[in-house]
Parts: sequence; structure tokens; C-alpha cells
Amino acid sequence: MGVVNVTPDSFSDGGRYLDPGAAVAHARALVEEGADILDVGAESSRPGARGISADEELSRLAPVLEGLREFQVPVSVDTAKPEVMRAALAAGASMINDITALRAPGALAAVAPSGAAICLMHMQGEPRTMQREPSYRDVVAEVAAFLEERVAAAEQAGIARERIVVDPGFGFGKTVAHNFELLRSLERIAALGLPVLAGWSRKSTLGAITGRPADDRLAASLAAALLAVERGARIVRVHDVAATRDALAVLAALDGKS
Repeated sequence: MGVVNVTPDSFSDGGRYLDPGAAVAHARALVEEGADILDVGAESSRPGARGISADEELSRLAPVLEGLREFQVPVSVDTAKPEVMRAALAAGASMINDITALRAPGALAAVAPSGAAICLMHMQGEPRTMQREPSYRDVVAEVAAFLEERVAAAEQAGIARERIVVDPGFGFGKTVAHNFELLRSLERIAALGLPVLAGWSRKSTLGAITGRPADDRLAASLAAALLAVERGARIVRVHDVAATRDALAVLAALDGKS
């Protein structure tokens, strides 16, 4: 899954692809590098990020989705707002990637009739405050229980299980130790029986252990992606598609899947 941030304030590439033409060109480059899915977000969810209105989010998103209509890969839209979900699906999005796991009033109803894929993510708190003092008794058990509950809510709303992906939310209301405990035990999330999405690319936890800035975390991001796939992740959300595909090709060859 290649990342297309149509935002002025994302932690890694904020402002770089805010212009719709630049965003579409970046998306094309990611597809050429081998992205299987494009994930487009128009509201930053980095720690401390300010919220924006649905109108502002849609004004950034709509021209990019229009430019992506000709693409032959599925387009995911990263949003937590039901009105944005409906507009994105009407514009041809194949997936909704929601960091709040469809908890907003009306979110389940907005996506249930569409047939689109849904990614349900765990987050403790909300982006502006989530990294202040995240706390768990058992982070793996609590994340798994939350995802199981949200999957049940989605199914009850009429979303077929085969449409659902789960994401433990690395970096969303978790300390460095929490993130690595989740990575170490990712098989317990995969045991829910649904595809697991892992998003480690360039994240601050990698900066904390390497001392490197966001744009210099490629090696650490590749290592995290490989470890996640080894432990059961089916989708990795990344900024550096070509390098990640190369790293995963080596892992596949080791497993006899080349």
C-alpha cells in the first residue's frame, strides 16, 4: 500500500503533494514502483495534528480522486468522517481506511451498502493527545479485543467479514515499548482470521531507536515491514514502495515463494 498524503502537515512529507497534480504524479510513480493499493489521505493524523472540517478535507481529496480514476489499482481513502467516506466511495474509492475504526456516528451506515473494503484501526485517544501518556495493562490483548469488538460491530451493520482488514495502529496512542510488543506478538492479531495491515513506514518509533529524522528511516522501515510480514501482516503501508518490494522479494525467496 503506497502512501499519498494530500496534506500540508503530515509528519514525513507534509506539503509535498498538496497540489492535486503533484499528488496524482506521486501516485503514478508509486504504481510504477509496484504499489498494489494507493492510500490517499487529506487530513493529517500525526501526533498533535489539528482537525479539519469535512469541507476542507473534501476540497483536497476530490481533485486527486478524480485524477486517480484512470488508475488500475484499488484506491483507499484514509478518513474518519462519514460524509467524506460517502463522497470518496461515490468517486470510486475501493477501500475506506479509518483510524477510528468506524466509531463516528453514521460511519458504519455510510460504508455498509458500498461493498468496499474497510480497514479498522486501533487508536488510544485521538491524534492531538494520543502520545501524551499512552497506558495499557496488556497492549496486545487490549488491541486484539478492541479490533474483535469493532469487527463484530461492522458485521452487525451488514459489512461482510471478507471486506474487513484490521490494523493494530502502530504509533497511535502507543509508546515505543508498546509498538514493539505489538510487533513481537503480531500473530495474536492475525489470529483474528482477517488480513492485518501494518504501518511502520518512517514512524517516530523508528526515529527513537535509530536517532534518524523521518526522511532518513528507510532501512529501519524496511526492517519493520519484513518483521511485520514474517509475523502475519498481509498489507504494509509504506512511503518507499520499490525498496519495500525488493526487501519482501528476498523474504519470499527465503520462504520458497519467489
